[in-house]
Amino acid sequence: MREEFSWPVRVYWEDTDAGGIVFYANYLRYFERARTEWLRAMGLEQSALRESSGGIFVVSEANLRYHQPARLDDELIVTVLPLEIGRASLTIQQQAWRKGRSGNALLCAAQVRVGWVDAGSYRPARMPPTILELLK
Repeated sequence: MREEFSWPVRVYWEDTDAGGIVFYANYLRYFERARTEWLRAMGLEQSALRESSGGIFVVSEANLRYHQPARLDDELIVTVLPLEIGRASLTIQQQAWRKGRSGNALLCAAQVRVGWVDAGSYRPARMPPTILELLK
């Protein structure tokens, strides 16, 4: 079974809307950062991947469901869990949780599909075997 990766995030003033809650699109930013740090934890830095393999990861689909709002100064935990790993794409489950004294509260859940593409043409390509081995 694949292990869930967690990344801490703090909600800042710039993350909130006029109502004082996290603007809905910012969850996509939190999820992107967590995926980037998940890759980095495996030794896969995205700029180095591009240079060494000529390929990059791109989001091809994202489905989000909002449960509760996050607010200024909240401490969040953003998770990454790969569900499916193919030769040219990944399907990843991501969640944003508010840390609380009496337990964590689910704020937003997403299923994100990420594809591997040639960095020059942006055409789908197969991931290099070395990357696939690390992901599995």
